[in-house]
Amino acid sequence: MAKNEFDCTALTPEQRDARLALDVERLLRFGRKHKLIKDLDILIARNTLLDLLALSAPSEAKPPKENFDTPAALLDEMVELAAQKELFDGAVAQYRINFETRLMGALMPRESEVCKKFKKLYERKGAKAATDWFYDLCVVTNYIRTAQIAKNIQWNSDTPYGELEITINLTKPEKDPKTIALERLQPKSGYPACMLCKENIGYAGRINFPARQTHRIVPITLAGQQFYLQYSPYAYFHEHCIMLHETHKPMEMDRQTLAEIFDFVSQFPHYTCGSNADLPIVGGSILSHSHFQGGRYVFPMQKASIAVPLTDIRYPGVRAGILNWPVSAVRLIGRSSQQMQIVANNILTAWRNYSDESVGILAHTGDTPHNTVTPILHYDEKDGYILDLALRNNRTSEEYPDGIFHPHKEYHNIKKENIGLIEVMGLAILPARLKDQGAQIAEILAGQRPNTSREEGSPLAVHADWIDQLIAKYGTSMAPQDANNVVKQEIGTVFSHVLENAGVFKQDKEGQDAFLRFMQSVGFKAI
Repeated sequence: MAKNEFDCTALTPEQRDARLALDVERLLRFGRKHKLIKDLDILIARNTLLDLLALSAPSEAKPPKENFDTPAALLDEMVELAAQKELFDGAVAQYRINFETRLMGALMPRESEVCKKFKKLYERKGAKAATDWFYDLCVVTNYIRTAQIAKNIQWNSDTPYGELEITINLTKPEKDPKTIALERLQPKSGYPACMLCKENIGYAGRINFPARQTHRIVPITLAGQQFYLQYSPYAYFHEHCIMLHETHKPMEMDRQTLAEIFDFVSQFPHYTCGSNADLPIVGGSILSHSHFQGGRYVFPMQKASIAVPLTDIRYPGVRAGILNWPVSAVRLIGRSSQQMQIVANNILTAWRNYSDESVGILAHTGDTPHNTVTPILHYDEKDGYILDLALRNNRTSEEYPDGIFHPHKEYHNIKKENIGLIEVMGLAILPARLKDQGAQIAEILAGQRPNTSREEGSPLAVHADWIDQLIAKYGTSMAPQDANNVVKQEIGTVFSHVLENAGVFKQDKEGQDAFLRFMQSVGFKAI
């Protein structure tokens, strides 16, 4: 649906309310068409929306026949009209998002209904039919914010490891000074304990916590533990899902964790499933709540080839190899889930206590552990289970206070955050600032803008050294489109170097020989 063509600000209060009332009917029609509500639910949904919008009566006009896949544009219009009506402070982006979610919440099926439908579909038509329906529900309710996700800038970059995928993340609104000030005034709250907890279902939100009236989760049992399946509202890839533990408990990486990952892929073989590591620096942004991530997507890492084939004669049903990948990783391939888990646990257990000072790997500093893994599993009809175990180490030093195997300072202009599960798999999630900064750097290379990166207060100051390198390599007279392409490719190259920084065994002969020594210590031999 196209954006509304009339000027909302030109409406009288009466016209505004009339338009809002009509929009209520349009939203109800959308909900009915997409089976969010049934005929018997319309009166309740209508009255709920009228109350939220402070409208005294429904519209007498008949809503137009429309055909749109998501209600995003319609909700945008309703939120704008409600802001003009001063139902909330429209100058604060989070209040707008929370109010929009509240509106859509009036059309949401109950949690019990969602779980019942998912279970029924899974039992009668299979896992794919169940997730197809659940994912579509999350899209049509605008829980998955497809309009915002579409704003992300994405491209692929060639590297020695194959193509890496680059995303400049534009989905989340920038915090303005007013929002920051309001957050400071917000009373501290421990509810929900984090953004993954099951208590988020239906939560009203606050200035520093998103509304979740459109949030639904479905229960799944993984290796005897209660988990819930949900989708990510700001998905980084197709059908980006999260499997969260019922209890707010810290991330762990052990035999049970591996069993849970294998159980998930056994139940949902069309999905990849992975886990962030359980230690800071090499873990994700949420270490406090045990969870996995997955989706219906083939990541660059999964396309990587095996550089050194390996075998362990104790487990003839499992093929293995050192992966041609910047983050040091072992690939296991086999049809027996049980045998695969045994081999994976052997590697994990050995790595936990493995040190090789010749390449800077220390398993412990005193009682502090440093070694862990980032596991990624998917199922292939031909080969069976395919598990990639990325070896991680979170040790710091005086030279590298943020982490020895973490993005090094010379690359912080592009990526300074932790290298978590998604990045390990070859998908870069980069900050929004790179959209404008990258365009300005391309203009410098095309001679359309002077290089001011060394001037005081320059927004490009963080890139000054990098820009000097690019000018030395490409000059300042490129065709504009070529300059844009070069900047994108060079960002991808930096990302590949960042992943190499995260690799515990470097890509030179010394590093790869050390990698083979570790695998031999576990019981593997090169073929």
